[in-house]
Amino acid sequence: MIGNDDIPQTSVPADIGAPDTIAWGLTFRQLAILGTVAFVGWMLYSRLGPLLPQAAWITIAAVVAAVTVGVVLGRRDGLPLDVWLRHGLAFKRNPRTLAPGRTRASAVAAANGMPTVPAPLRSPVTSISAAGILTSEGGDRVLIACGTTNIHLRTGSEQSALLDGFARFLNALTAPAQIVVAAQRHDLSAHAETVADQVPRLSHPALQAAAADHAAFLADLDNGRDPLRRQVVAVITGEHAAEAAVRSLSGLGIEATPLDGPAVAAALAGAVDPFATVVPGPRAVPGIPITLRSTP
Repeated sequence: MIGNDDIPQTSVPADIGAPDTIAWGLTFRQLAILGTVAFVGWMLYSRLGPLLPQAAWITIAAVVAAVTVGVVLGRRDGLPLDVWLRHGLAFKRNPRTLAPGRTRASAVAAANGMPTVPAPLRSPVTSISAAGILTSEGGDRVLIACGTTNIHLRTGSEQSALLDGFARFLNALTAPAQIVVAAQRHDLSAHAETVADQVPRLSHPALQAAAADHAAFLADLDNGRDPLRRQVVAVITGEHAAEAAVRSLSGLGIEATPLDGPAVAAALAGAVDPFATVVPGPRAVPGIPITLRSTP
């Protein structure tokens, strides 16, 4: 039983996403690697055995077995070693810079001795509706901008209720979901300009001086530092599941707002380059014609 002032504790296993083991504590992928290497080695020995002495075959088998066991059982950066090596080879093979473009243009530029243009960027997102429904990999997804709550300022019973509510939210999910917490650059210039515009409207000179000083402080902070803001976005599969997620999160005291089409496009642009200068104004949704031009 949890008392009113006792802090609840919840154990979360570290290997919650670990694959199931099949035999001898090994997963199916690990057994497949060992079986494939053993089968290939046996086939080579059965066909080419007379070409080398027995000692040479034993030496080769020992080296191959050691490397295979190291790849199967080893880990690097929290990943199995074979998965880490596969990602490393893919990173070395793929271009470093991606941008909208055509592969043919890159080939022509390389043939003419010109600098190679960036490789084409193929986003998994195929469409974004004006209502904010994002289509990716054949499924509809909804982005929900979430606030935060400080659980440490609650009593023990309140913390327990929050944990139970969040557990109910996770257990109610019937499709893949993702909670993304990212740090992005926060543009303070708009806030500084807003405060500076309100300075002449203040009634007292002391308030005007304080507001002008605060606006100068915000402008100096924006120019001399790199202010960051934390963005929390929940990606929910299915429109009905997103509505249920908004109700569940709101019940926990967390502000949850589904993003519309321009906000989803802005969130994706910020995810691609989180430290880029924030572009003011709404963004065009893919597939919707632009009918208005804003002039500076």
